[in-house]
Amino acid sequence: MRRKIMLSKLLAAWVTLLALPLCAAEKLDTEIQSLKKDILELNKDMMLLEEELLFPINTQVTVFLSLDVGELFQLESVKVSIDDKVVASQIYEGREIEALRRGGVQRVYIGNVKPGKHEVVAVFTGEGPHGRKYKRATNYSFEKPNTPAYIELKVTDSGSNPQPEFLVQQW
Repeated sequence: MRRKIMLSKLLAAWVTLLALPLCAAEKLDTEIQSLKKDILELNKDMMLLEEELLFPINTQVTVFLSLDVGELFQLESVKVSIDDKVVASQIYEGREIEALRRGGVQRVYIGNVKPGKHEVVAVFTGEGPHGRKYKRATNYSFEKPNTPAYIELKVTDSGSNPQPEFLVQQW
């Protein structure tokens, strides 16, 4: 009997010893997760601060790309110029195209231009109607105010003719 009591006490002691590191590990894991969250928030704040310093609001211009296409155009690449200077170039892969087709919008460029008149030119390449190689450029003149300028490049299927349309608009 005495042996059973000693054995159960020994077993209880072992369970307690095993549980202590487990509790400490759970507490440590919780603290690590909290630190990771704090680091991610700090990183986000640092990126926003860096963006504000590099791209002041009064000179900031951002160019976005969106797709609303189905059968008429398969985007492969885009090259963006502002005032005859190439500012962005992008080649698209399957996942990126799918994300854009599902309604995603890609920030192609963010930079600085002085307030005043400017021109953006976008050259799109891909596969057009009937599987033929397709290259099309579109341009847009805009007035840059003393506030941020947002420009959207939009590729759409034309409802009236079997050709894709390349639209540019300023927000």
